[in-house]
Amino acid sequence: MTRIDTTFATLRAEGRKAFVAYIMGGDPDLETSLAVMQGLPGAGVDIIELGVPFTDPMADGPTIQLAGQRALDGGQTLEKTLEIVRRFRADDTETPIVLMGYYNPIYNRGVPKFLADAKAAGVDGLIVVDLPPEEDSELCIPAQEAGLNFIRLATPTTDAKRLPKVLENTSGFVYYVSITGITGAAMAQATDVAPEVARIKSATDLPVIVGFGISTPETAEAISSVADGCVVGSAIVKEIAAGKPLDAVLAYVRSLAEGAHRG
Repeated sequence: MTRIDTTFATLRAEGRKAFVAYIMGGDPDLETSLAVMQGLPGAGVDIIELGVPFTDPMADGPTIQLAGQRALDGGQTLEKTLEIVRRFRADDTETPIVLMGYYNPIYNRGVPKFLADAKAAGVDGLIVVDLPPEEDSELCIPAQEAGLNFIRLATPTTDAKRLPKVLENTSGFVYYVSITGITGAAMAQATDVAPEVARIKSATDLPVIVGFGISTPETAEAISSVADGCVVGSAIVKEIAAGKPLDAVLAYVRSLAEGAHRG
């Protein structure tokens, strides 16, 4: 079992939903993003998604695109993102970490080397948004063999014919994208999400976590009430982009986590 599997087992036993937080590695610089990351578990975050900046982030909205550009401008690389994980793991050996990004930096590093380095650093799972299930032999299956969860996204357009293929080699959890489009574009609605989550859960035993369009404790609570938890990314990244003090960013995260845990 990975840290992700263990975390969900613990949450189920406690009757709680999961709160997942996304930040961009190296935004606005390595030390700041590390400090935010180190504060997330204490603010109630159950799983951390750490973004790997990329020059062509096609699935991301303006907020995360700008975060990635700030990180790249500051010299952030895949290696430095793994350094953040290693430094985080020096003090926290329990909180699951999912790297989220695109295939190109992994391909350039070489899949075997990347997987070995990621596992050694303390990464638990991967979300690689531009590798479809048809390309599972490229990274998904090798990642699973290396002991890393490979988390797939399902969307409102993932129909009954497509869903089994999406779920085939997915592990850890399923990330349901609550709205059609890019990150940070609209508000998620529990009434729209509930039947879709139920449809996915009828086809898998994996937890279903809902992301996109969540920026308030109330929305986090509403979405978590119809799923196994929720993800917040763009809204947290906006707090960091605004230059707010660490304590203020973490207070905002804590309010979202409390909402999710009430769900």
